[in-house]
Amino acid sequence: MSVGELYSQCTRVWIPDPDEVWRSAELTKDYKEGDKSLQLRLEDETILEYPIDVQRNQLPFLRNPDILVGENDLTALSYLHEPAVLHNLKVRFLESNHIYTYCGIVLVAINPYEQLPIYGQDVIYAYSGQNMGDMDPHIFAVAEEAYKQMARDEKNQSIIVSGESGAGKTVSAKYAMRYFATVGGSASETNIEEKVLASSPIMEAIGNAKTTRNDNSSRFGKYIQIGFDKRYHIIGANMRTYLLEKSRVVFQADDERNYHIFYQLCAASRLPEFKELALTSAEDFFYTSQGGDTSIEGVDDAEDFEKTRQAFTLLGVKESHQMSIFKIIASILHLGSVAIQAERDGDSCSISPQDVYLSNFCRLLGVEHSQMEHWLCHRKLVTTSETYVKTMSLQQVINARNALAKHIYAQLFGWIVEHINKALHTSLKQHSFIGVLDIYGFETFEVNSFEQFCINYANEKLQQQFNSHVFKLEQEEYMKEQIPWTLIDFYDNQPCIDLIEAKLGILDLLDEECKVPKGTDQNWAQKLYDRHSSSQHFQKPRMSNTAFIIVHFADKVEYLSDGFLEKNRDTVYEEQINILKASKFPLVADLFHDDKDPVPATTPGKGSSSKISVRSARPPMKVSNKEHKKTVGHQFRTSLHLLMETLNATTPHYVRCIKPNDEKLPFHFDPKRAVQQLRACGVLETIRISAAGYPSRWAYHDFFNRYRVLVKKRELANTDKKAICRSVLENLIKDPDKFQFGRTKIFFRAGQVAYLEKLRADKFRTATIMIQKTVRGWLQKVKYRRLKGATLTLQRYCRGHLARRLAEHLRRIRAAVVLQKHYRMQRARQAYQRVRRAAVVIQAFTRAMFVRRTYRQVLMEHKATTIQKHVRGWMARRRFQRLRDAAIVIQCAFRMLKARRELKALRIEARSAEHLKRLNVGMENKVVQLQRKIDEQNKEFKTLSEQLSVTTSTYTMEVERLKKELVHYQQSPGEDTSLRLQEEVESLRTELQRAHSERKILEDAHSREKDELRKRVADLEQENALLKDEKEQLNNQILCQSKDEFAQNSVKENLLMKKELEEERSRYQNLVKEYSQLEQRYDNLRDEMTIIKQTPGHRRNPSNQSSLESDSNYPSISTSEIGDTEDALQQVEEIGLEKAAMDMTVFLKLQKRVRELEQERKKLQVQLEKREQQDSKKVQAEPPQTDIDLDPDADLAYNSLKRQELESENKKLKNDLNELRKAVADQATQNNSSHGSPDSYSLLLNQLKLAHEELEVRKEEVLILRTQIVSADQRRLGRNAEPNINARSSWPNSEKHVDQEDAIEAYHGVCQTNSKTEDWGYLNEDGELGLAYQGLKQVARLLEAQLQAQSLEHEEEVEHLKAQLEALKEEMDKQQQTFCQTLLLSPEAQVEFGVQQEMSRLTNENLDLKELVEKLEKNERKLKKQLKIYMKKAQDLEAAQALAQSERKRHELNRQVTVQRKEKDFQGMLEYHKEDEALLIRNLVTDLKPQMLSGTVPCLPAYILYMCIRHADYTNDDLKVHSLLTSTINGIKKVLKKHNDDFEMTSFWLSNTCRLLHCLKQYSGDEGFMTQNTAKQNEHCLKNFDLTEYRQVLSDLSIQIYQQLIKIAEGVLQPMIVSAMLENESIQGLSGVKPTGYRKRSSSMADGDNSYCLEAIIRQMNAFHTVMCDQGLDPEIILQVFKQLFYMINAVTLNNLLLRKDVCSWSTGMQLRYNISQLEEWLRGRNLHQSGAVQTMEPLIQAAQLLQLKKKTQEDAEAICSLCTSLSTQQIVKILNLYTPLNEFEERVTVAFIRTIQAQLQERNDPQQLLLDAKHMFPVLFPFNPSSLTMDSIHIPACLNLEFLNEV
Repeated sequence: MSVGELYSQCTRVWIPDPDEVWRSAELTKDYKEGDKSLQLRLEDETILEYPIDVQRNQLPFLRNPDILVGENDLTALSYLHEPAVLHNLKVRFLESNHIYTYCGIVLVAINPYEQLPIYGQDVIYAYSGQNMGDMDPHIFAVAEEAYKQMARDEKNQSIIVSGESGAGKTVSAKYAMRYFATVGGSASETNIEEKVLASSPIMEAIGNAKTTRNDNSSRFGKYIQIGFDKRYHIIGANMRTYLLEKSRVVFQADDERNYHIFYQLCAASRLPEFKELALTSAEDFFYTSQGGDTSIEGVDDAEDFEKTRQAFTLLGVKESHQMSIFKIIASILHLGSVAIQAERDGDSCSISPQDVYLSNFCRLLGVEHSQMEHWLCHRKLVTTSETYVKTMSLQQVINARNALAKHIYAQLFGWIVEHINKALHTSLKQHSFIGVLDIYGFETFEVNSFEQFCINYANEKLQQQFNSHVFKLEQEEYMKEQIPWTLIDFYDNQPCIDLIEAKLGILDLLDEECKVPKGTDQNWAQKLYDRHSSSQHFQKPRMSNTAFIIVHFADKVEYLSDGFLEKNRDTVYEEQINILKASKFPLVADLFHDDKDPVPATTPGKGSSSKISVRSARPPMKVSNKEHKKTVGHQFRTSLHLLMETLNATTPHYVRCIKPNDEKLPFHFDPKRAVQQLRACGVLETIRISAAGYPSRWAYHDFFNRYRVLVKKRELANTDKKAICRSVLENLIKDPDKFQFGRTKIFFRAGQVAYLEKLRADKFRTATIMIQKTVRGWLQKVKYRRLKGATLTLQRYCRGHLARRLAEHLRRIRAAVVLQKHYRMQRARQAYQRVRRAAVVIQAFTRAMFVRRTYRQVLMEHKATTIQKHVRGWMARRRFQRLRDAAIVIQCAFRMLKARRELKALRIEARSAEHLKRLNVGMENKVVQLQRKIDEQNKEFKTLSEQLSVTTSTYTMEVERLKKELVHYQQSPGEDTSLRLQEEVESLRTELQRAHSERKILEDAHSREKDELRKRVADLEQENALLKDEKEQLNNQILCQSKDEFAQNSVKENLLMKKELEEERSRYQNLVKEYSQLEQRYDNLRDEMTIIKQTPGHRRNPSNQSSLESDSNYPSISTSEIGDTEDALQQVEEIGLEKAAMDMTVFLKLQKRVRELEQERKKLQVQLEKREQQDSKKVQAEPPQTDIDLDPDADLAYNSLKRQELESENKKLKNDLNELRKAVADQATQNNSSHGSPDSYSLLLNQLKLAHEELEVRKEEVLILRTQIVSADQRRLGRNAEPNINARSSWPNSEKHVDQEDAIEAYHGVCQTNSKTEDWGYLNEDGELGLAYQGLKQVARLLEAQLQAQSLEHEEEVEHLKAQLEALKEEMDKQQQTFCQTLLLSPEAQVEFGVQQEMSRLTNENLDLKELVEKLEKNERKLKKQLKIYMKKAQDLEAAQALAQSERKRHELNRQVTVQRKEKDFQGMLEYHKEDEALLIRNLVTDLKPQMLSGTVPCLPAYILYMCIRHADYTNDDLKVHSLLTSTINGIKKVLKKHNDDFEMTSFWLSNTCRLLHCLKQYSGDEGFMTQNTAKQNEHCLKNFDLTEYRQVLSDLSIQIYQQLIKIAEGVLQPMIVSAMLENESIQGLSGVKPTGYRKRSSSMADGDNSYCLEAIIRQMNAFHTVMCDQGLDPEIILQVFKQLFYMINAVTLNNLLLRKDVCSWSTGMQLRYNISQLEEWLRGRNLHQSGAVQTMEPLIQAAQLLQLKKKTQEDAEAICSLCTSLSTQQIVKILNLYTPLNEFEERVTVAFIRTIQAQLQERNDPQQLLLDAKHMFPVLFPFNPSSLTMDSIHIPACLNLEFLNEV
């Protein structure tokens, strides 16, 4: 293609510009050869005439098509030159905010000066395992490439990060190490990756400082080697450092700082542990205040210092060593602030002995103050004959002090690096390593000194290695593709390197000058001029004799020779070092001891391998003064050679960091600074090498798909795509040197792809014009036809309108005639109707008049008859009354006579004795009845404490009075006893009436008080109600104002609560997942230990308990109440201490029971103390002369005897109960159920009988003991007569519990009564009157005791009511205070406070009710279980008795009779022997294959296991149930561990585990799970055991199996997703292929086509669905499985879309929508659309729509914001930035449009995370799904080999 064709009109070019470096312009006129200028139009529409150098024929650079702008790889550009590279980087950085770009094998990283969310764990996992060209450029992609090549090629790798200060080298190296630490984490528990990352804060603190270009500039170079084992896990690391900038310790330029550690230590100086450092603010020290500002914006030095200390601790540096390090650093600050005073002569100096800084320096380093003070100002000169001390001038002293400070810091720096290496060192064998080199880039300043010279020398070496590596890769690519190789001329900087390091080079001359005693910088510069003036890389400045210029590969640099010799010598006086060696601190002395030989420079010999041994590169320590001390330049050259050897033995990867501006502004691009760095870092050299060959490379398939429009129709008939591509190129490009055909690719020269793109665009433009022409003609024809049709339609409608108007007129005329006819007819009809109505009215009135006359006559006759009837009745009643009055008078007279006779007889009878007896008996009965009535009334009113006390005192006085009267009666027996008894009865009546009246008075007073309280409470309630009404009104007003807002808040709260529930469930399941992972990890470690320990000795014994058994370690199973302590103890005895220790449930129950017993013991102790206090008070209150007082010794003896007796009885009963239970358990385990039941039952009866007999004996012994105590008490009081009574007959209610005082008092009363009854015989011959009086007294005594008891009860109730009243008062006061506080609040706050109060009240009530319900449920379960046990035992007993009777009858038969056994139906239980359990688990779980059960009932193993469990439950064998369930769970875990990648096996056991869980719920006996059971199924429920805890264990196991199932499915689907969803063309011909760069030739890409289509994913999901359905997995779980899988598809696809620029296009959006619709159709076809899977795909659906929407106007932005609700703001902006047009007819998204989107989305509170969490797992739910099968209908196939199971 000729130059004229390239430089035609409208062609865009690049021209130089002084401000922007390069500027775009467009040709307004075709260029012809020979023209001296070009007519250009700039972007601001200005016209420019650009001159051309005719001799050199240098035309401006051509600009790439817009479709190629913004490419990920700069080598994909068609025109490769400096302006194209600069423009592409600028577009990506400013418009798309992409900081990473590939340039062949180099990753260009531009510092954004802003934190970007692209370095999280999700991004690391997204790049892990991906090929380098598949994702957008990133530092993680380079790290993954190095890691993958190390694992595949087994070759060491290196990542070389370079750039100038402030470009972001340290951060890039840190992210690379973080990637390796995450992806290649250590397999052991050493956490070596954390230690590797922890070294960064330490090295930044001691090696980084603030400069004018960077706030965190690394002032040293470092090379970190991360070691890996054979499995490519990190096992260790090592660090080498280069050229620490020691001069910064003593000098800083303006606006710069010293190393960070100094300022961090000053910021933490206030801490108590740092008081001894004597530090203050950083402004107070000379070494930290020279740069001015000592702080950095946004940096907290104290916080960074804490991170540094934590890093030291993590790396194993002791606290003592840390303090020593901080002391040395602080001493350097004090040394810099020492005041040095010059003497008058000027040749000597001195330091004040009282100098605080020097004292602190010597104290912190542990050296002598006087010695240091002397040798800071003096030096020793040694000659051949003598040694003498010489003073130094002020400048010499300052230089010596600074040299000492630098030397101390350098030694400390080396010591820290050495100890970091020790912490990162490993004893394991290193298989390979990846090195990360963070080294300074090319530097040039206004004044360049020795440091810049060394830095640029290192960059020359690295650039040489880089050039050779790029050249080597190009050569390998051409040879691989079999392209004819032609030598590419590239820049070789070996002459410049020879100038520096060759013999008699710059470094050699510098070292030679340093050896001269009086060598100077000027002499050295003159030697350079003389020696190298002829070199093309060396120049002498015109205006200086002390400077020299070196022509580096990047630029010319002028170095000032002043200070070169001093810095190269790095001289420190030996006397000062000797003082430091004598320090009393070991660390300080060790820093300066030089007992180690310096490390010699080594060169690779014959046996050197690629694995380089790593050694420290810090400068070696100073040797003896007699030996030659190596200079800094020599040391640096040696370490640099060692570094180059290491890099040459590895595969390098390059990261070039670019600083976009010097002002540190975020996303601000300075073209001048960028071009300067691009030239210096070798990026343009890479471009030049690529452009010299064939930079554009296309695969045949991609080339055919892209440029098939240029192929002629007849050529498309050929099926060989390579042949088609050859013919097309030969026809289109005439020059054969412009392209080459490789084995798999086509290679193009620079500019050829742009030419092909132009031809393709012209072809499309021609086709577009043809389409537009055709479409426009068709549109005009359609428009004409539409107008013609409209005209005909208008005519038709007009004519119709006229015809309709004529017809309307005719209809109106006819209607008028009809109206007239009907109107006339109506008038005639109305006249006739009027006449007819008048006639009818006249007739009606006439007829009514005659009827009324007849009615009045009949009414008069009826009234006369009524009057006659009433008069006759009155007369008859008057006569009857007169007769009745006469009869009554006669009756009254007769009755009066008869009554007088009876009265006379009664008077006679009243004087008889029999009547008196009956009267007395009646009075006793009446007294008893009155007492009963009093008791009933006392029960109704329990608050009469005062009346009861009065009544008690009254009865006490009455008893005393009666005693006195009894004595009086005994003294005067001759008086009339009957009259006295009558008087006494009358007095009792009066007293009783008085008691009744007092009681009524008390009741009235109580009722009045009660009424007053009720009234007060009612008033308060009324007031409270009024306040509540006011509150409700205010609430209603507020609610009316914010009704909508409240509704929204409630909806949000509901959603939030649902979300919290899901999160809680997810957290629980994550814990289960982590537990299973830890379990697996433990197993792996145990296996590894078993493998490692192959030598005899102590080994771990094989245990039958797997570590997986920890889920189900012996849950407690009891046949009685779960909380029973004795049952728990029995379980501990039966299971054993080892197993019982694992049972946390039993342990917690025992703990709870112990706490309850302790509380009960304390309560009894308090009651006992209270009773003793009451007894002591009673003893003190009673008078000493009473006859019935007891001795305190007898009281204590009685209490001790009683307590000992009860304790012994309780202990014996407990022992009997334990023996009974143990015997029953042993009998149940030894014998069968049929023979063992009667024996255990009879044993139980015998034990109960013995217990009852023992109890009766104990009661009798207690009564006898009480009798003996009483008799002893009587003997002590001097009684003569001992009563002989029966304890049982003397004490009523003797079997009830009676207090000791009451019993003795009653006993004395009976004795007195019995002694007095002997004197009652003289009253009458029968003694009946005395007996009556005795009974009356006993009744009175009984009433008195009952009244006392009731009075005590009433007192307690009164106290309780008073306490309640006080509590109510306090509550009312609190409510009043709260109400007053509430009134002071705002209405909204009142509502909120009221709601909070109500919520707290309801919460407390709910908790109380819940506790009550739990207690009731617990009691109910206990009673149910006991009832079941007793029913079962009773049934077993009846069956045993029936069997015994049948046996007895059978023995009574005289002849032999054959009895036929009746076949019983299968009851759904399977019996097996204990020794067959292992065989059962092996055949049914461990060795079972899902294919063996094809065609049988789904989940058959679960049903079989349940039937075995049911039989163990039937036989009440809890050990068997426990053993079977534990073995089953462990067996399932073992199978799943063995088949951890088998989807079918995992699905099989998930379905069986869920079915077993459902069976345990369905047949548990809980009514909530039995609602759908049939009557037959209810018979199969468990009878004895509650397996709730095992259900929880099975639920956790189901969660683990579900998570393993999801993991397997995701592992199968994940490799297919990206290829099927994004890359495969579901719609053929829709997507185009763009040019790709060097990165598509990634050496990590595997050979072969691993592409998948959507049908592959659908086929795989069909397979999953079929397997789960065939194995009977619950439909709800299947829905959750596919919801999780669809979320994973959505997350992986969207994450790749967000990280890949090449797939963010309109055609990809169309492909995505088509693929998603196919997946939705599949869901509907499988009836899975209700699973919520489509909702999980919503972000991907919206992303596909976003790619297809229009992106220009404000309306488009609003539409995008309203549509993309499931995408975050960052994701939307990221997709818009990545959007790439595939042809020239599409337009890019403008920056202004993206800013508009960001402005509209500012209100969103989206998370900062860019990518979706592809590993997120929804919490799984296992809904209860009962089975319709009955256990007796299950058939066991013979293939299971379960013949040892017996059907029951």
